[in-house]
Amino acid sequence: MAGKKAARQPDAVASIIADWARERPDLDTSPLEVLARLHRTFIRYNTRLTSAIERHGLAVAGFDVLTALRRAGAPYRLTAGQLADSGLVSSAGVTLRIDRLEKDGLIVRERDAEDRRVVYSRLTEAGLAKIDEVFAEHLDNERRMLDGLSPAERRQLARLMSKLERSITDAGPRDAEGAQTDEA
Repeated sequence: MAGKKAARQPDAVASIIADWARERPDLDTSPLEVLARLHRTFIRYNTRLTSAIERHGLAVAGFDVLTALRRAGAPYRLTAGQLADSGLVSSAGVTLRIDRLEKDGLIVRERDAEDRRVVYSRLTEAGLAKIDEVFAEHLDNERRMLDGLSPAERRQLARLMSKLERSITDAGPRDAEGAQTDEA
């Protein structure tokens, strides 16, 4: 039947849930409906994201640094601490990422004119051009990945994902007896 989508087979998560229902019908496997699918979706997303960025000679970590600098606005500069606090860049390895991007001519380090102890990483013209090109392609790639959802479904999913993130954060870690710990 041309033009019609073929009937979909149960996905891997549905099969896993069915297996558990057969083997351990006493267990509530409903968290897998969301979290196993979320995990599998993230793996597929991450693979597509990584390959698209690497085609431009960047690593995802370097891409994150460049996007943080671009979002900062002119003059497109931040300290290593500000980069670590920007949300997408972890403090571990920021210096290595900056070193690599500097070597590639995408950023330069500059000392603050008033406080020589402060060092900024700033986008070069080449870095600005690169991140503008790569980020536009990144958004196109993400739009293609969301083509199966209507705009209303995208908004609904974004709200639900935000709520899920808060729920997971609020759940916090638990010790071996199930009591919540202070660690985050």
